[in-house]
Amino acid sequence: MSSTTKKVREAEARAAARYGDITTQMIDVKGQKLHVATKPGAPGRTPLLMFNGIGANLELGFPFLEALGDTPTILFDVPGVGGSPLPALPYRPASLARMAKNLLEILGHDQVDVSGVSWGGGLAQQFAHQYPRICRKLVLVATSSGWTMVPGKPNVLSKMASIKRYTDKGYMRSIAAEIYGGDFRSDDTLIGAHAAGMRPSSNAGYMLQLLAMTGWTSVPFLWRLKQPTLIMSGLDDPLIPVANAKLLHRLIPKARLELIDNGHLFVVTRPQETAEMVESFLLEPHD
Repeated sequence: MSSTTKKVREAEARAAARYGDITTQMIDVKGQKLHVATKPGAPGRTPLLMFNGIGANLELGFPFLEALGDTPTILFDVPGVGGSPLPALPYRPASLARMAKNLLEILGHDQVDVSGVSWGGGLAQQFAHQYPRICRKLVLVATSSGWTMVPGKPNVLSKMASIKRYTDKGYMRSIAAEIYGGDFRSDDTLIGAHAAGMRPSSNAGYMLQLLAMTGWTSVPFLWRLKQPTLIMSGLDDPLIPVANAKLLHRLIPKARLELIDNGHLFVVTRPQETAEMVESFLLEPHD
């Protein structure tokens, strides 16, 4: 066993001990192996399929999964990130959405709620559009409509686009307040806990995620989304300004907008509060 593999397994063991009801496994989805985390929930509840942000391994979502309480959840590393090996070919949002659908079939789910954070919010929009009968409700967190977004400041975006923030924890600590805003501005201990859960993405895997969204936008189909949608945005988000959430709210027919007095990663710094808002929305009667 290589030293890298040993460290990965040790990290997974520590996470499993802390979040005992979350299980991880490798699943072969039509030739592509995916590192998948699942958490059981109350009988009869619709599972929540979650899409992470760019470069983020699934372990970073564990505190939020745990905070969701009775909501069964599914989260996986996209190819080339975390525990999922690189794909044979580059992918686009449509092919990732199809991969997620195939994963759900393997897991035995014919309907889910879908959420996405930041980069993963674009994928969540694509999935809801591509598979409207499978996606019951939609939750969009700190995200945008793709290349049509209102961009953050160039110096912030340049730091975000670099994989260094995931491979160099010291660098991550030094830029956290600037790129994430919110709680990271007032509490410099928060980034340490976040960085401790990071597993470095490969350069190739990170680049594939960046390229996947090149030229992609959800604007042409947002008006056709029929799912009740919760849009959550931080008022102090340097990466994806709140104007993007307001645009999504304007274009999605059954959308509700919740503005959070926080930054880009409020789902990380305040998982319990965020989870309570999401669970309340998911439990509301569905037309």
